[in-house]
Amino acid sequence: MIGKVIRSVKITLPNPIGTTNPLMANSTSLPTIAPEVFPQQAPANGMFISLGPQHPSTHGVLRVAITTDGEVVTSAQPDIGYLHRATEKLAEKRTYPQIIVLTDRLDYLAAMTNNWSYCLAVEKLLGVAIPERADYLRIIVGELQRIASHCVFLGTYGIDIGAFTPFLIAFGRERERIIDLFEEICGARLTYNYIRIGGVMADSPDGWETKVSKFVKEMYGRIDEYDTLLTYNPIFMDRTKNVGKMSQEMAVAWGITGPNLRATGFKADVRKDDPYGLFSKMKFDIPVGKQGDCWERYWVRIQEMRESLKIIEQALAAMQPGETMGKIPKTFRVPAGEGYGHLEAPRGDLGFYIVSDSSPSPYRMHIRAPSFINLQVLQVLLKDWKVSDVIAILGSIDIVLGEVDR
Repeated sequence: MIGKVIRSVKITLPNPIGTTNPLMANSTSLPTIAPEVFPQQAPANGMFISLGPQHPSTHGVLRVAITTDGEVVTSAQPDIGYLHRATEKLAEKRTYPQIIVLTDRLDYLAAMTNNWSYCLAVEKLLGVAIPERADYLRIIVGELQRIASHCVFLGTYGIDIGAFTPFLIAFGRERERIIDLFEEICGARLTYNYIRIGGVMADSPDGWETKVSKFVKEMYGRIDEYDTLLTYNPIFMDRTKNVGKMSQEMAVAWGITGPNLRATGFKADVRKDDPYGLFSKMKFDIPVGKQGDCWERYWVRIQEMRESLKIIEQALAAMQPGETMGKIPKTFRVPAGEGYGHLEAPRGDLGFYIVSDSSPSPYRMHIRAPSFINLQVLQVLLKDWKVSDVIAILGSIDIVLGEVDR
């Protein structure tokens, strides 16, 4: 036989969202989509527009094939595959600790949460206990990562609409402060490899917690500045209010999670519905919108930044000195079986499903990437809106192509 011999492993697929998640109780039947061929020429009395894959407002190498009738979009098909990284297959040839560096490169604007979600899956298979201090450090860096990711969204979304100043402030000021903190604790500024199986790679350096606390206090005022500069800017509101509405039924049917789901009014968050780490001890609210338009998808993320600051304050106050790594040997084999770990990443429910055959590497690994799932709804969300609204709607979904083409 040519190639790899397929080993017999009994696989029972888990519920990727979790039986405790209210999404399952309110789910509707999935939409039926007729297979379509990407149009390569203009339809009768209309135009064909190939948006991307190099257009800066596609936020990566995404192509959206659009047909229009005048200025109105009649069909839209997201076309991916320009950045395929084969991460799930690469994992089959690497040991479990070596895979962490691959997760950094999925959603590269939220590498900390990628590390964390993957480690949760492996830790479930191993049955390892995480030291309390390591869990608090995970919460702190995870929520700092959420704020940093939303800062990139705020800045780039402002550029999408035509406002350049928010990018200079959110991306170049607040996000840089967070990246400086990450560099101090792990030595890296983008791909961190900080959260490890069993804990974290190192304890926080002297004075680091004080710097985090100072940043949190200052960040409350910075978010107020964002509201003045962009959130309630009349031009920004005119471009985003009542544009690209998504109903709760549509969001659930398409598997949408994260801020895009909560903007519809559906109150779902993995940190509350299926708590991981020490989130069951944290007190915070889940911001929700009402009608799921572009402005509310933006507004929910702004409110989430405030809630993340509250979580970080609680973690800093509760964290005590102690170990930062569980009892994990340098080399190990994961017992045969299946493990699924998921968490609330900045873009939604991020999960890693691992099948182990007790070898040093996973037999199979699959990633539930929220950007990939959230992107699919564009084919119905863009229809009947004008071409000028396409970028506003696409930007409000907040995708990262490294996670889409994983």
